[in-house]
Amino acid sequence: MIPRTGIGIDVHPFADEGSGRELWLAGLHWPGERALAGHSDGDAAAHAAADALLSAAGLGDLGAVFGTSDPQWAGASGARLLAEAAARVRAAGYEVGNVAVQVVGNRPRLSPRRAEAEAALSAACGAPVSVAATTTDGLGFTGRGEGVAAIATALLVPAPHQG
Repeated sequence: MIPRTGIGIDVHPFADEGSGRELWLAGLHWPGERALAGHSDGDAAAHAAADALLSAAGLGDLGAVFGTSDPQWAGASGARLLAEAAARVRAAGYEVGNVAVQVVGNRPRLSPRRAEAEAALSAACGAPVSVAATTTDGLGFTGRGEGVAAIATALLVPAPHQG
């Protein structure tokens, strides 16, 4: 059996001012930053990581597994979704090698909290997660400051046979 890779993408617009929501991104709370809208907490980084894991294992995608029609995921943290995706991947016979997440947006600035974000997402996933960030130089919805996108890749390896 060979390793498997998956790609995940997630996008969330910023919530309306006064929505009462708080920003959660890359498994971290960002006090004072504008929140992202979504059925769960809107953590685009954690959602993309979970999507990549599901894709690599052939288990579907984030929307199919944690759909907005299922009330148990309403308001759920991205870390919880990532942990659940990782558990499903392991139940399907794989181990997580690593996950890499690229956050695309102008805010918040991830670099000062990169190590903290990697630790939070790694703890949720139970495997190494690296986090990077970029902007789009003013282009597109992320460049205009309308929201955040995230792209992730995951590497899975078959779990050793248990006998």
